[in-house]
Amino acid sequence: MPHPYNGMTAADLHDVAWQKSRFSNQQGTCVEFAKLPGGDVAVRNSRFPGGPALVYTPAEVEALLLGVKAGEFDHLVHD
Repeated sequence: MPHPYNGMTAADLHDVAWQKSRFSNQQGTCVEFAKLPGGDVAVRNSRFPGGPALVYTPAEVEALLLGVKAGEFDHLVHD
């Protein structure tokens, strides 16, 4: 696998296990996450699995998840 970088084609991330939330809807509109061999986490759009992937450090993912759990982003999906 090439060295992971932001915007690389997700299809180039070989031998990773992509996972989406069990709360995803039936239309498949969700994001998928994969832990990379070096410890970073890749994110892709499930509707375009061969499209670009964003790569985050574990600390960045932890900050996001803590913010989501705390409701800091609720305004993005609720009026």
